Amino acid sequence: MIFIAVRFTVRPEYSDRWLDIVDDFTRATRAEPGNLFYDWSRSVEEPNRFTLLEAFADADAGAAHVASDHFRAGMESMATAIATTPEIINVEVPGQGWNEMAELKPAR
Repeated sequence: MIFIAVRFTVRPEYSDRWLDIVDDFTRATRAEPGNLFYDWSRSVEEPNRFTLLEAFADADAGAAHVASDHFRAGMESMATAIATTPEIINVEVPGQGWNEMAELKPAR
């Protein structure tokens, strides 16, 4: 599995609309056959910072994602709204998705 974490710092005037700006890109990416997950979160301490966690089944799926038309369109739509170059972590890890956390279970 290819696991990717990306931090985006968005210009303040775009922060409240960021998830709308990336909505088409998010939907198209989630529909890709090799996409395992594609999830956004917003920082509670820095409201202009968003983190994207995404995973693809393998390197081929990741390459297909980057080569897609919606990827190019998404990069164009984001460029105006970002304040800095995004930071990224991109690693290959074993498995095909999330595992249960061993240290915490729901109380009975």
